[in-house]
Amino acid sequence: MAEVEHVVIIGSGPAGHTAALYTARANLHPLMFEGEAMGGIPGGQLMITTDVENYPGFPAGITGPALMEAFRKQSLRFGTRIFTEDVIAADLSKQPFTVKSAQREVKADAIIISTGANAKRLHLPSEERLWTKGMSACAVCDGALPIFRNQVLVVVGGGDSAAEESTHLTKFASKVYLVHRRDQLRASKIMQERVLKHPKIEVVWNTIVEDVLGNDVVTGVRLTDVKTHQTRDLECGGLFYAIGHEPNTTMFSGQLKMANDGYIETIPGTTKTSVAGVFACGDCQDRVYRQAVTAAGSGCMAAMDCERWLGEQHLDG
Repeated sequence: MAEVEHVVIIGSGPAGHTAALYTARANLHPLMFEGEAMGGIPGGQLMITTDVENYPGFPAGITGPALMEAFRKQSLRFGTRIFTEDVIAADLSKQPFTVKSAQREVKADAIIISTGANAKRLHLPSEERLWTKGMSACAVCDGALPIFRNQVLVVVGGGDSAAEESTHLTKFASKVYLVHRRDQLRASKIMQERVLKHPKIEVVWNTIVEDVLGNDVVTGVRLTDVKTHQTRDLECGGLFYAIGHEPNTTMFSGQLKMANDGYIETIPGTTKTSVAGVFACGDCQDRVYRQAVTAAGSGCMAAMDCERWLGEQHLDG
């Protein structure tokens, strides 16, 4: 019979690597599938983030890829084994669990899921060329960067996230346009009031963004009124998407308890899922905070929950 791993970690963002660090130091010899997603580069959303200025311990800031490389080196230092492979299937129906990539099949006593989530995009014609050059899907992460300060900024969306991000950006922007395709916001009443009463925010109703403009950096957006079909260009120094996230949890559908939007549900105050021995951390179960530092914190929680569970099952020897 094939050797059974103590713990397999699926995903390699801040949550996954923190879980790896803690389980490795607990002598659980973790095995990580870091994936090949995010444009062929493992490491999660930070791999497509330029400057990270809000992660503790880096007063001068650090690039997303550099931060993830540091995470990875630390995981390896303590003995984490890493496969740069995507997990294509997982069987959580019986112990030990089974995790499969295209290259191998692994048995595991416990699994830590840290597959993250991807921000939804509009896939505008010029989006790939200008992404991270005045375009972002996280105002909290990037809004304070020098490129956005004292600029006219545009936010796309109509829910609570869009309202929150628009309000947040007023701390740095000279003006914020909130572009929404309908004639009323979907955000909660209190968030709507904050937006509509804020002197720096102007809502552009019944409008969609057709494209982002600029050669090397964002200089504007092309807007179309969905009722009149008239198109106009609006000068701005940045475009932020706030149209939601999609957790990378499809392979666990029907096996774990999930919310309607695909986020894995965990027992409050823990990282325990509906299946004993399976833990979830990071953005695949966090729809609220979605920050690198909170993901890392939940990775630590998952590792500690996992270590305790393995000990209770006498599977940590």
